Amino acid sequence: MGKVISIDPITRLEGHGKIDIFLNDDGNVDRAFLQIPELRGFEKFVEGRRTEEMPQITSRICGVCPTAHHMAATKALDSLYKVVPTPAARTIRELFYNLFMFEDHLLHFYFLGGPDFIVGPDAPKKKRNILGVIDEVGIEMGKKVIEIRKRCRALMAELGGKPVHPVLGLPGGVAKQVTEEARKELADFAVDAVEFARITLKAFNDIVLENKSYLDLILSESYYLETSYMGMVDDSLKINFYDGDIRVVDQKGKEIERFKHDDYADIIAEHVEPWTYIKFPYLRKIGWKGIVDGTDSGIYRVAPLARLNASEGMATPIAQEEYERLFETIGSKPVHNTLANHWARLVETLYAAEHLVELSGREELTSPDIRNMDLSTPDEGVGIVEAPRGTLIHHYEADERGIITAANLIVATVANSAAMNIGIERAAKKYIRNGEVNDGLLNMVEMAFRAYDPCLSCATHSLPGKMPLQIRLMKDADTVIGKIIRD
Repeated sequence: MGKVISIDPITRLEGHGKIDIFLNDDGNVDRAFLQIPELRGFEKFVEGRRTEEMPQITSRICGVCPTAHHMAATKALDSLYKVVPTPAARTIRELFYNLFMFEDHLLHFYFLGGPDFIVGPDAPKKKRNILGVIDEVGIEMGKKVIEIRKRCRALMAELGGKPVHPVLGLPGGVAKQVTEEARKELADFAVDAVEFARITLKAFNDIVLENKSYLDLILSESYYLETSYMGMVDDSLKINFYDGDIRVVDQKGKEIERFKHDDYADIIAEHVEPWTYIKFPYLRKIGWKGIVDGTDSGIYRVAPLARLNASEGMATPIAQEEYERLFETIGSKPVHNTLANHWARLVETLYAAEHLVELSGREELTSPDIRNMDLSTPDEGVGIVEAPRGTLIHHYEADERGIITAANLIVATVANSAAMNIGIERAAKKYIRNGEVNDGLLNMVEMAFRAYDPCLSCATHSLPGKMPLQIRLMKDADTVIGKIIRD
């Protein structure tokens, strides 16, 4: 009789999840599932709340990436109230958001996913953490990591009120003007951020890319699956985290969709399974074909590598050089190798830093014209940003009083849920053979999902399936005059 191996809880991610691996009589893997057993339920309990509360309520979905939800909610309110933010407000928002992307990507590389490579995939469990990373890169580098993140979060607090759960975004604008003093501090930080991003990329190059066994691991079939990719692009088809069209390319890299925010529901549909609280989005034109990859699959991926695949490059010069080097090294575009997400994340870290240099120099940044109050009666709005983990969609409906009547969230981790299940099963079948299991092999399975930097707290808001219900209408204690049935 077969056996079930459970990795519970899985580690170095946000939220709680577990992996169940089902072995056959020979001790080999039949199936493996990534299950998310926690329900957050924000889609339902925001109903009845005032629209202006949404940037604050939804930012509580997660303590790691509240800024992404705050900004998506703010943009959804712009759309809902049919108001265009002032140029100063738009620049402040985008600058604030790139600070967040820079800091969050560094968090994943040094604290969560990076130890798999910097310390080693089969290193003892107690060393696969930030302390193990410091042992490898040195105390001085460890101090630099702490210092640059501390400065970044202090600037986020200056602009957004708080580094966590910001109070910046309002429909049509922002709550606070940027001072000249703050601008100078931002400009100085941006220069240092570019330098630190380059140091980090060099460390990745020296530790990972120069190590043939690590490069082989990135290129191995164990972490390879062919899907479509989604990401936000500007008018030149370059990556933008804050605003632009949403572009989708297929398994060969051909553009198959490019759409505006309000049209997302025409492009994306959502499937549910009874064994998890996470949803499974898919491309509507292809349809739900199950948790499978390949040319007939309707699933798509988001996250840093997906953004690189879905775009035609980076909007800043040094990041563009790294973008080109990544695709030249891997040898194809799109890149289907999941572990290349770690490299793509650092390319984006550099882009965010370079973009901060440009944004901190814009004339309108310190303008007092920070809000457009030309608001219309609310009805329906969609806001989309690129979260560190991929495309994040907030969709609200409200009545004329500004009370939320419906909400739908398609969180980045949700979009990757099918791909993560395929990935862990593929890795499990590769590394678990004849019943031989150890901590290092199980970590190799976890690496298949950790590369996405998943946030399970953000991702679980929909009850799976439906709740069957039967109501009998009684005339008296013995006479049924009607039934209402929901399957």
